[in-house]
Amino acid sequence: MKILLLGKNGQVGWELQRSLSVLGELVALDRHSPDLCGDLANLQGLAQTVQTVRPDVIVNAAAHTAVDKAESEPELARTLNALAPGVLAQEAAKLGALLVHYSTDYVFDGSGARPWTETDTPAPLNVYGRTKLEGERLIAATCPRHLIFRTSWVYGARGGNFAKTMLRLAQERERLTVIADQIGAPTGADLLADVTAHAIRGVWQQPQQAGLYHLAAGSETSWHEYAKYVLAQSQIAQPTIKVIATAVDPVPTSAFPTPARRPHNSRLDTAKLQTVFGLSLPHWQSGVARMLEEVLRGSA
Repeated sequence: MKILLLGKNGQVGWELQRSLSVLGELVALDRHSPDLCGDLANLQGLAQTVQTVRPDVIVNAAAHTAVDKAESEPELARTLNALAPGVLAQEAAKLGALLVHYSTDYVFDGSGARPWTETDTPAPLNVYGRTKLEGERLIAATCPRHLIFRTSWVYGARGGNFAKTMLRLAQERERLTVIADQIGAPTGADLLADVTAHAIRGVWQQPQQAGLYHLAAGSETSWHEYAKYVLAQSQIAQPTIKVIATAVDPVPTSAFPTPARRPHNSRLDTAKLQTVFGLSLPHWQSGVARMLEEVLRGSA
């Protein structure tokens, strides 16, 4: 099996380099790769790369993920999140290859309180969500062999993330204010990568398992409760860390106005994924705790 991975240096792409390497020959690119084009903004170059590599599986872990910035550069966001996946889908279809792509809970409007299922009607609130939804639809319409994973609140030990930001602020300020009315599940890039490899193996053996799936860690939390957990867990993982924050105050989304509207309900129902692929997804706390141990051990 030959696998083409795009976005190798992102949080998910970095973990995918590990998880996919056991499946076969891995060609991993980012947008600065010298010999082959891994830049999603270069649609012609992207098509040429697929034609040159002729992979059995294409895994697209690259995207325009700056949600607020997308509001001021919608055409670039559309190119990276919709048109480029569309090109990958066309080229994958020509080869009979499997295309793996990542999408987001932001395709929904965040209303209600129940977890979103794959059959719920999308209604994105912002440019990022709209372009990601368009990418999904282009893939589904063009490439029969696809895996699309909608996920939420992704973090990794490598690069910046919410937990690292909270730790830094807690060492600088006596009080933190964190949004309490957005609910979701912090999902580790390592979990996404491991499930991806498992699903690719599954679809390779049973092609009917291809399709759209929701993939997020188990249980749910708010950003406020997430922040409190991070600070408490950091004291367990690294007792010598100097946290001066004595309070984490809950505030509504309206307290932090942003260019892009955020959904309040980011819960994703993962029952389909767990049933089809025989998986049990761990609660979000276990992944965050392990990430914190890795991050704090590295900074000690």
